[in-house]
Amino acid sequence: MAGVALGLFALCGAARADDCFEQAGTYQGVNPLVLRAVAWRESKGDAAAINRNANGSIDVGQLQINSVHFPELAKQGIPHRALTDPCINVYVAAWLLKQKMVRYGNTWRAIGAYHSESPKERNAYARSIQQILVNWGVLQAQP
Repeated sequence: MAGVALGLFALCGAARADDCFEQAGTYQGVNPLVLRAVAWRESKGDAAAINRNANGSIDVGQLQINSVHFPELAKQGIPHRALTDPCINVYVAAWLLKQKMVRYGNTWRAIGAYHSESPKERNAYARSIQQILVNWGVLQAQP
């Protein structure tokens, strides 16, 4: 992600929020429909969403980027305040999801790990994303 901040701000400034899912997905090699499903699951697409968690962390934006990532993002020139920009939020989420895909492959496990590394929570989250995609008619229900 090094050196991406300036390009990210330029890309996001010129893009419509809807285009960001396609662009970020293409840029990171992740499925834009999965990103959209994560945004729906996390905040129903509310770019202004902020959630304070019981453990003291916060989640920001439509894809609910957790504050655990703030130090690394700041090193890359992306302040946590920028995560309220819908497009920046999508690009950061795509980058985070890509990191999980590098670790787990292009799998439901990677999608679930976007939310949690805990197997129980990871698997439940992956199933919830799967169900959203089934409800949207872009994925067939698994037996």
